[in-house]
Amino acid sequence: QVQVQESGGGLEQPGGSLRLSCAASGTIFGINAMGWYRQAPGKKRELVATVATGGNTNYADSVKGRFTISRIIAVNTVTLYLQMNSLRPEDTAVYYCHVGQSPGRDYWGQGTQVTVSS
Repeated sequence: QVQVQESGGGLEQPGGSLRLSCAASGTIFGINAMGWYRQAPGKKRELVATVATGGNTNYADSVKGRFTISRIIAVNTVTLYLQMNSLRPEDTAVYYCHVGQSPGRDYWGQGTQVTVSS
């Protein structure tokens, strides 16, 4: 079992920056991918960025060049970050941390609200 805890988020002005954190703890053996997804009101949940076991990253076109995903792997915890720069109002959404673990398990955080508004 993996516990997923997000932190960060909040209200920021357009052009500003925020950083999200996600701590995955528990039985972390077998974690094969981690990523951030977001869901805006009335829209489907969408991929923001992912990082695979080998470190390869993938970004949605809408955030390329503005967001950076990274992770720190410790003995019993993996911490995932999402640095968000040059924020836009359309980045407003609830952001979710996802953890994939072999074989075929998926874990989600509770979500954290990001609001970009002047």
